[in-house]
Amino acid sequence: MTLNTHSPLLREFEWRGLISDVTSPQELDAHLAEGPRSIYCGFDPTADSLHVGSLLPLLALRRVQLAGHRPIVLIGGGTGLIGDPSGKAGERALNPEARVAEWADRLKGQVERYLEWGRGATAAVLVDNYEWLSKLEVIPFLRDTGKHFSVGSMVARESVRARMGRGEAGISYTEFSYQVLQAYDFLCLYRRYGCTMQIGGSDQWGNITAGTDLIRRVTGGTAFGLTLPLVAKADGTKFGKTESGTVWLDAGKTSAYDMYQFWLNTADADVVAFLKYFTFLTRDEIATLEAEVRRHPERREAQRALARETTTLVHGADAASEAETIGTSLRITPPAGSLDLTGTAPDLVVGGAVPGAVLPAEAAAWPLWKVLRQAELVPSTSEARRLIQQGGVEVDGHRAVDANRVLSPGGHTVKLGKRRVFRLTIEKS
Repeated sequence: MTLNTHSPLLREFEWRGLISDVTSPQELDAHLAEGPRSIYCGFDPTADSLHVGSLLPLLALRRVQLAGHRPIVLIGGGTGLIGDPSGKAGERALNPEARVAEWADRLKGQVERYLEWGRGATAAVLVDNYEWLSKLEVIPFLRDTGKHFSVGSMVARESVRARMGRGEAGISYTEFSYQVLQAYDFLCLYRRYGCTMQIGGSDQWGNITAGTDLIRRVTGGTAFGLTLPLVAKADGTKFGKTESGTVWLDAGKTSAYDMYQFWLNTADADVVAFLKYFTFLTRDEIATLEAEVRRHPERREAQRALARETTTLVHGADAASEAETIGTSLRITPPAGSLDLTGTAPDLVVGGAVPGAVLPAEAAAWPLWKVLRQAELVPSTSEARRLIQQGGVEVDGHRAVDANRVLSPGGHTVKLGKRRVFRLTIEKS
């Protein structure tokens, strides 16, 4: 979306391609240009960690703060018990309250590294909507809040309409009510913190505008919404997924090495957009890298910059440097395509920075397919056999051709597919 903007925040969002939809663009521009505002984004605890898709709104909140506004992070300890139908083809499973509370606490810890906290006009605020949603009483809530929602407009929202007409597989009243609760969140933050703007993914447009409408109807005030693009890859594959699954922000679920490799493998067609989305590099720095992609794509300088910057944001500078060192050491040596571990610091390879596993001594008698499965490098024994049969497994630099071969005690470097590298250690008896 192209806007004629005056506020630094919207100018920043615009050149980075971060604006999908926005309510009342000119009024919002003037509103932001007049002075510091409070702007919020919500994250529901649907798992015990956020994933790389969550980076876009998290970093958008950081840009909010750098532009002189106050970011508010809302953790959906309450809405996480309900389930947002947005972008889902079927009903979400309802998780136990204790589990959602535990996940909410983990997410609160994760978001802290991306913003500045403490005192001051731009200090970030962290809230959990369980605080107010858990105290609602049905009849007062329906009388005071529910009366402002038209069923017709609720059904017309894309997240609901896409699920209607599917019989029992459609949408429950529980998920249908989600937009009312999210709108109520916006109203609560408007009253408590003077929050006048919500940001979120483009699938949140209906929920966000429900909040701006509720604020107008209840208070007569004006609030705004802005949606960020849902990140898509040029080849049509899903962003944030790899052969081994989702890329998480929790180091215990996705190591710094895996995080670095995920970004390093970005396609040339995506890398410039991702540099704008996921880093704080300047226009000039990104323009230089864009020119490098055109002149010397084989050097992958833009991908290295992207991997370095994002891994630093998620795991810190030391972990990013270590991941880069390992990635350089575990290089592919032409023409055989074997792994070369020369120069790799032993503590980096064996100490856990490279993903892998330690197996008991009896694993020295297991066939290779069982080793791969027991080390959880593959989801099933059939997948292990398939990879070996198709030549997709290398052990210590040599392609594995026998699914029943055994490995000696000690350390082994295993490569699955083109880029997934692991370190396995079989204990000595």
